[in-house]
Amino acid sequence: MNLARHFKVLELDKVLSMLAEETSFDDARERALAIEPSFDFERVQLLIRRTSDAHSLTARYGSPTILHIQNVAGPLRRAQVGASIGLGELLHIAEVLRTIRGLCQWRRQCENMGSELSQLFSCLVQNRELEDAITSAILSEETLADTASRDLQDIRRKIVNAGLHARHVLDKIIHSSTYAKFLQEQIVTIRDGRFVVPVKSEFRNEVKGLVHDTSGSGATLFIEPMSVVEANNEIKVLRAKEQTEIDRIIAALSAQAGEFADEIIESYDALIELDIIFAKARLAYKMKASVPVVRNDGVVNLIKARHPLIDPKHVVPTDISLGRDFDTLVITGPNTGGKTVSLKTLGLFCAMAMCGLLLPAFDGSEVSVFDHVLADIGDEQSIEQSLSTFSAHMTNIVKILDTADENTLVLLDELGAGTDPVEGAALAAAILERLRERGCKIAATTHYAELKMYALNTPGVENACCEFDVATLSPTYRLLIGMPGRSNAFAISQRLGLGQDIVDRAKELMSGEHIRFEDVVSDLEKSRQELEGERDEARRLRMELEMRRRDMEKEKANLEKQKDLEIERARSQAKRLVEQVKYDSQKLLDEIEEIRKQKENENYAAMAARAKSELKAKLERLEDASNPVVAKSNEGYRLPRKLKQGDEVLIVDIDKRGTVIAPPDGEFVQVQAGIVKTKVHLKNLRLIENQPKKPVFSSTRNVRTNTKKMNMSVKTEIDLRGMMVEEALMELDLFIDSSVMADLGTITIIHGKGTGALRSAVQTHLKKHPSVKDFRLGVYGEGESGVTIANLK
Repeated sequence: MNLARHFKVLELDKVLSMLAEETSFDDARERALAIEPSFDFERVQLLIRRTSDAHSLTARYGSPTILHIQNVAGPLRRAQVGASIGLGELLHIAEVLRTIRGLCQWRRQCENMGSELSQLFSCLVQNRELEDAITSAILSEETLADTASRDLQDIRRKIVNAGLHARHVLDKIIHSSTYAKFLQEQIVTIRDGRFVVPVKSEFRNEVKGLVHDTSGSGATLFIEPMSVVEANNEIKVLRAKEQTEIDRIIAALSAQAGEFADEIIESYDALIELDIIFAKARLAYKMKASVPVVRNDGVVNLIKARHPLIDPKHVVPTDISLGRDFDTLVITGPNTGGKTVSLKTLGLFCAMAMCGLLLPAFDGSEVSVFDHVLADIGDEQSIEQSLSTFSAHMTNIVKILDTADENTLVLLDELGAGTDPVEGAALAAAILERLRERGCKIAATTHYAELKMYALNTPGVENACCEFDVATLSPTYRLLIGMPGRSNAFAISQRLGLGQDIVDRAKELMSGEHIRFEDVVSDLEKSRQELEGERDEARRLRMELEMRRRDMEKEKANLEKQKDLEIERARSQAKRLVEQVKYDSQKLLDEIEEIRKQKENENYAAMAARAKSELKAKLERLEDASNPVVAKSNEGYRLPRKLKQGDEVLIVDIDKRGTVIAPPDGEFVQVQAGIVKTKVHLKNLRLIENQPKKPVFSSTRNVRTNTKKMNMSVKTEIDLRGMMVEEALMELDLFIDSSVMADLGTITIIHGKGTGALRSAVQTHLKKHPSVKDFRLGVYGEGESGVTIANLK
């Protein structure tokens, strides 16, 4: 059976023409037009995977460039057997090689390429050496480059020199006063490859030389003067050598191409296949197509399918299913309602998938691979064969019945039409039964109410209709499966102006059973519309809830992200506070050490008192800085003027004063805070003006320029022996404060036994000290009553 005719009825050839327009060169176009659906399930899966991979790669990397190349199999086969081929044919071979090289370069940039496409790309064999040899030697289809060989370059140089010599001699002749009156024109021309001058025929004997040509009128003779004969002869000889060298170069290039003929021909064939595959991908983008699920069990489920040959601005997406819950679909409804389009869409989509094309439908659409796709669609009345419409349809259906089996998709348009309605309906039902016995999957359109009843009463057969809007007298082209269609003849006629009495009389003439059936269908249609409205509302609410859920999840994710950012910010701030506390603690320890070294100074008492006061103030500032609730910000503040060296500033984020020691460098300025020099952003500084500077210790105090490390060795005992009470208590306070900073738990205070006055003063002071938890006298081995052991909080 001629299956090509059935696919043509489904208009597959028009889709293949669309595909051919996307190809890059003639052979690919011809092969695209000749594509036939594959009936092998695994082959179809392979074709779909290739197109899907090309579709994905095109989205990521763009479509590869394939030049408009020529078929070079013929020239290559001639070259393979030793024949020389033309310059144009060699250039075509170079163009094929350049295209192969470009595709291989494009392949190298791609990732995650499917194995099927990779296999095709692996068939492409590059030959840059042959490509460069051809393109460097040949300038055009008629010209070899001078650099094609050294001999050719040398010969052509000699030809130019000989020509210049001949022209020089002839220029003297044509500009000579002696010969001027003999010449028709003062020009030098060429005849038969030799330089000549035009001489008046009456003066032919005045110019000695060889006559090579005569003008049409006979008034002019083209004479080669004897003085240039030798130069012309030399040019003639050189031309012969040039042609010999050209023939040798072409033969060498032809032989080189012939060596790789098989590789290039195989690569060219792979080029055709790749061009068609990427043409399928480009067509899929134009159709907004998706990858279908390919099955082999006869199930077809098209979701929002759009017929590719209908203008995208006017096409109405439709859902079509067959083969899962029912094997036969009976489509009814008024003419021009879209029944035939639905039928063709069903068959065409299966055929397209079997050709490896993606489908203009939603993701998740399913098609099956059938052994036969048989269609009887359209008016096939034949005057030549004296066949009526009914006879033509029956002829096709007989052939379909002879071919159909359990893996066949049968599409029947207007089944049983063109004859008596009663007989036609009965015949249609009988044909459907026979096809169902064969196990076929069937979709048929009809106007017969009997077939609607057949579908209602027969398991595995389902009604469907193309929706029609009676109010506007226009179809919506939506296929409604599970709903028998109404002819709407009365409503349409009445809307078009047919009298009400005629319509009422027509209803009276209808059988009661038919009227009841139409009423049932009408009620079903009304219920369907109501349910569809409720379904649309439920879908809208579900989509709204889904959007809210997504918004909530997005908000939750944002809150989680914000929480992580806040935690990280808090960690950073805590780290900064710890570093500041370490810095200030170290500075305090350094200052304590410095004061201790100056205990012999006469101002020692005043310095100690002042240091103690400053110590308490700094401890309060450290406590404030460690409070995480206090937020320090410099937002909204701008420096009143440009900072200069010597300015007092406040470092906002650490609440520390400093002095500018260098002019600003861009957005940063170098500041000395205490003994630390650092670069601080201008946004983090406030200028301190009109405030007295802090008093500093006298010059007798040496300010240390380096700090001790915090992990320095801290003493756990202090020796107060030999000190006055006031001096001893000051030293004790400084020692306790430094011990607290160093996180010591227990300290030893050596006061000696003596009169006991110093011991009594120390213990009285310890009772009142806020950092002391408890204390005791030493025991045997610790110093007994000469020492006091204190536990710190």
